[in-house]
Amino acid sequence: MIHILSREFRNFLDSLIAYIIIGVFLTAMGLIVWVFPETSVMEYGYADLDPLFSLGPYVLIFLVPAITMRSFAEEKKLGTIELLLTKPLHDWEIIMGKYLAVVGLLIFSLSPTLLYYFSIYQLGSPVGNIDTPGVIGSYIGLFLLGATFCAVGIFTSSITSNQIIAFIGATFFLFHFVFRV
Repeated sequence: MIHILSREFRNFLDSLIAYIIIGVFLTAMGLIVWVFPETSVMEYGYADLDPLFSLGPYVLIFLVPAITMRSFAEEKKLGTIELLLTKPLHDWEIIMGKYLAVVGLLIFSLSPTLLYYFSIYQLGSPVGNIDTPGVIGSYIGLFLLGATFCAVGIFTSSITSNQIIAFIGATFFLFHFVFRV
C-alpha cells in the first residue's frame, strides 16, 4: 500500500497538470478571500476567514475531480490495471493506496491557504484577534469534506476508462450531493 501511495503521489507531482490544478485552486481561493469585494476579508472590518470556508467547498467540487480523474481511469486506459491486480496485494490495499495519495494531494493543495490565516492573524487589531479554534475546526471540516469528495472521485474514476468522463461524472455527483441538501 505504501508503494502505491508513493508512486501515485510522485506520478501526480511529476506532471505539469498537477501544478496547473493546484495553481488554479490557489488563485481562485486567493481571489475569493482577498480580491472580490463581496467576499474580501479586507472589506469585512474584522478578522475572519469565513469566505474561505463558506466558498471553499464549491471550489473543491472542481479541484478534487481534477486530482482523482486519473486514479483508475488511466490505469485502465493504459492497460496497467491488470499488472497492478496481479501484484501480491489485496484489492483494499490498492484502493487505499490510491485514496491516501489523493488525500495527501488534497492536503498539499490546502496547506498554502494557511498563509491566509497567518496574514489575517497579523492584520487583526490587536494582532492575533482571530478565532483560532474556529479556524482550526473549519480547516478540519474542509479537509474532511475534501476527503469525502476524494472517495467520490476515486469511485467515478474506477467505473470508467476515460479521464474526462471521470472528471465530469465526479463533478456531477459532487454537485448533486452538495446542492441536494
